[in-house]
Amino acid sequence: MQILIHTDKNIPASEGLNEHVRTSVEKAMAHFADHVTRVEVHLSDENGEKSGKPDQKCVMEARPRGMQPLAVTHLASNLHQAIIGAAEKLHNLVANQRGKLESR
Repeated sequence: MQILIHTDKNIPASEGLNEHVRTSVEKAMAHFADHVTRVEVHLSDENGEKSGKPDQKCVMEARPRGMQPLAVTHLASNLHQAIIGAAEKLHNLVANQRGKLESR
């Protein structure tokens, strides 16, 4: 499973951030690694330098074999929480879709 990470201009890419994303995605998708070819992760800061409501956004898009792409979004007050939340949502969505396919 390939993991691609994209950040916007407000989020500096770093090896630590990339490692956290990879670890979170691999942990969440471990059960489905043979069924998913690629996961794209998009990180952004919705408000830039302004403060206020939770504005750290993580969008994850999974590409399951033989299926349409599946995407989730999670907003949080920090990137760590946004990444973890999106990974959990993605796991649940892929599990749900796999369950529907297997029940047919």
